[in-house]
Amino acid sequence: MLTLNFTNFPTLETERLILREHALADADALFAMRTNETVMKYIDRERPRDLLEIKTFISTFNEGFENGDNLAWVIALKENPNQMIGSIGYWRTDYANHRAEIGYMLHPDYWRKGIISEALKRTIDFGFEDMNLHTIKANINVENDASRQMLIKHGFIREAHFKQDYYFRGQFLDSEIYGLINPNH
Repeated sequence: MLTLNFTNFPTLETERLILREHALADADALFAMRTNETVMKYIDRERPRDLLEIKTFISTFNEGFENGDNLAWVIALKENPNQMIGSIGYWRTDYANHRAEIGYMLHPDYWRKGIISEALKRTIDFGFEDMNLHTIKANINVENDASRQMLIKHGFIREAHFKQDYYFRGQFLDSEIYGLINPNH
């Protein structure tokens, strides 16, 4: 069975980015992203009502790391590590089957600069090498072609298309599930 034994939150680096733990100081940036309809267009989650809700969300993220439920990083540029520009991480860790779901979002000012691709490559490597995951899955809104192309670019394969399996804001939505198997297993 999979176990995540990180005594300290693992900060990751790429050529341009630092992937770090969420801090309460990120609340304003996270609130701005989670209430931005451009960012949230294909993220079918309720929008936060206020900063307090976001601060609770950040605390939950960090507790989730402590109990091994999730591992979520703030994406920041190395030249400005305190400024959150996005997030990426693992949720819904399935220990019995060595699986976790990856998700990400990025502020529109930073779209089409290869940032998610860079962060995704690093977190996939970490998931396989350090977390010892066997499979990484991603669940996307079927209309999110940018995310679909990103996953395919990184070797993910479409495993399923679920019809109207997710109820959000008064309607049933389809989901696409993508998967990536650890090549070293």
